[in-house]
Amino acid sequence: MIDNIRIKTTKVDDGVVVRALINHPMTLPRRDRKLGMMIPGHFIEEVNVQLNGKTILIGDWSSGVTRDPYLSFKIRQVHQGDVIRLAWSDSAGNSAASQVTVG
Repeated sequence: MIDNIRIKTTKVDDGVVVRALINHPMTLPRRDRKLGMMIPGHFIEEVNVQLNGKTILIGDWSSGVTRDPYLSFKIRQVHQGDVIRLAWSDSAGNSAASQVTVG
């Protein structure tokens, strides 16, 4: 699986708007009738956002989130040079992270 997180920031009056697109299949658990067994889901369980190393947002996700999820939020009192880092972990034990420096 390709672990891609695309993050963009846009300056607004008192901070930045962060937009992130995560490349992930986000599949549901299902029963395979031919094999007669359950196939576990593969989905993001936790999203963690940090500003300069301090956690500012934790999201608990489930299989109800769509494929290639899009996340958008606003952070106030952000300055030029601050680092925003987004990381996720999924139900299969995979994880990925990406960061952007506010310009």
